[in-house]
Amino acid sequence: MHDTTRLLIELGAIILGLGVIGRFAGRIGLSAIPLYLLAGLAFGHGGLFELSASEEFVAIGAEIGVILLLLLLGLEYSASELVDNLRTQYPSGAVDFLLNATPGAVAALVLGWGPVGAVALAGVTWISSSGVIAKVLTDLGRLGNRETPVILGVLVMEDLAMAVYLPILTTMVAGVGLAGGSVSLMVALGTVGLVLYVALRHGRLISKAVSSDNPELLLLVVLGLTVLIAGIAQQLHVSAAVGAFLVGIALSGEVAENAHRLFAPLRDLFAAVFFVFFGLSTDPENIPPVLVPALILAVVTSVTKVVTGWYAARRAGISPKGRLRAGGALVARGEFSIVIAGLAAGVATQIRPLATAYVLLLVIIGPLAARWTEPLVRAVFPRLLEVPTGGTERGPAKGPGAGPDTVSRADSPSAPEGLQSPGGR
Repeated sequence: MHDTTRLLIELGAIILGLGVIGRFAGRIGLSAIPLYLLAGLAFGHGGLFELSASEEFVAIGAEIGVILLLLLLGLEYSASELVDNLRTQYPSGAVDFLLNATPGAVAALVLGWGPVGAVALAGVTWISSSGVIAKVLTDLGRLGNRETPVILGVLVMEDLAMAVYLPILTTMVAGVGLAGGSVSLMVALGTVGLVLYVALRHGRLISKAVSSDNPELLLLVVLGLTVLIAGIAQQLHVSAAVGAFLVGIALSGEVAENAHRLFAPLRDLFAAVFFVFFGLSTDPENIPPVLVPALILAVVTSVTKVVTGWYAARRAGISPKGRLRAGGALVARGEFSIVIAGLAAGVATQIRPLATAYVLLLVIIGPLAARWTEPLVRAVFPRLLEVPTGGTERGPAKGPGAGPDTVSRADSPSAPEGLQSPGGR
């Protein structure tokens, strides 16, 4: 069969299958992410049937999926709100690092992987998946919830911390001297600082330059700008996801609203491709030998992430229910964990299968934790969720109709219709 013909058949089957899986997940009230991953696992390397012709195309589509997920998440918030979150959330970022990096570092030392392996596995267990969490929050209709800016603050701090962490890890793995590592670190930090400065000081000018009454032109310009910035960020050892997110926050007003509406269907398509690709690139045979340590790490770091979310949301004056929702939403790990494991694979050969099993567990547990952590705790420990009589929550709820667990973006569009379903409050 001709390569192009086979490619079209495989892509058509993948996209159609995603539609069927998504519809089935909606019927049973479950996020489609775990089902996308399991489908990819079944049809990847070592699975039931290997989809080889479309692998490269799907890999590129997966990269675009992460970029679009973070772009649209950035469109939900203004640059000033981002800076306010970072200013108020830095203690939560420190707690997040201590609680979630420590189990990975300890496990690596116990397994005999040495200092480099400890630093690498600490990163694997520390960083939540912005892509998975953005999708879960969208699926559950929680983009307007009061705890969502807290979740976003923790995620952005983690993503920005990668600009420091990845050059350090790369230097340790390669054995590069202090001078070379310092240069990479300064370039990464300078890039993030420059983009943040432009977004804060000149965001309105960027929005004006990008604005167009023609939907086609707006889509092309915003998509081109986002992919370009993401690629430059990646080249400078900064996450492409961070670059896409910063483009999103640089746009505001009517431009952000129109861009959100145009990109939402594209995001849903390529995000699904991302999760399928993650499963496709995993060999099922490598998982059983490392399943027990991966499961132990998954359980421990699920608890520590819930504690992190509880602490961060409590600092923001969120109700106990919102604190649990924040903690449950942070459980999922994903793209960054795989990147970190790939960097350190030559030093600690077992880190790749362990990280794969760990991420697969948490990318399945994560959406379930986001949905069920608060209801389960309410059923088992109802007293924990009681709010003191006469007490009020501190928080940024704004606008008419903003309830105790909702928040709206200032000076920018609210979440699109359909994303703020009552069930997600």
